[in-house]
Amino acid sequence: MAIMAAATVATVVARPLSLTLVSRRRSRWGFSPLAYSSSSSSSSSSTRKLVLYSKSGCCLCDGLKEKLQAAFLLSGPDSLHDVDLQVRDITTNPEWEKSYQYEIPVLARVLSDGTEEALPRLSPRIGVELIQKKIAAALRQ
Repeated sequence: MAIMAAATVATVVARPLSLTLVSRRRSRWGFSPLAYSSSSSSSSSSTRKLVLYSKSGCCLCDGLKEKLQAAFLLSGPDSLHDVDLQVRDITTNPEWEKSYQYEIPVLARVLSDGTEEALPRLSPRIGVELIQKKIAAALRQ
């Protein structure tokens, strides 16, 4: 997976075959195999949303980001193509940093009322297909 130097990344929204980058902070990572689209092109009809709390230099976070990218590309009954994924760098917000500094990566689903519910921690050894199934099951709840 290629790294984009000087990419400005605070938010990544996954779409079928695209990722949207929105930024407030410089980061050393980025998803290059997919096309990038502007945040204005994001679909308002998508109701399934996830948030990944992470920070630059966290190897567990980087590993989960790579597996999530692969899981979002898989098709089938547990497809995640209509799920928005927002990656939040905890170092950009003191509240996030205080809450998650010892817990990252934290994956949370956004409920219909806008609140967030943390999902059970995913093992760094878990396969992409199982990540897809676990996330799809959590989003059905």
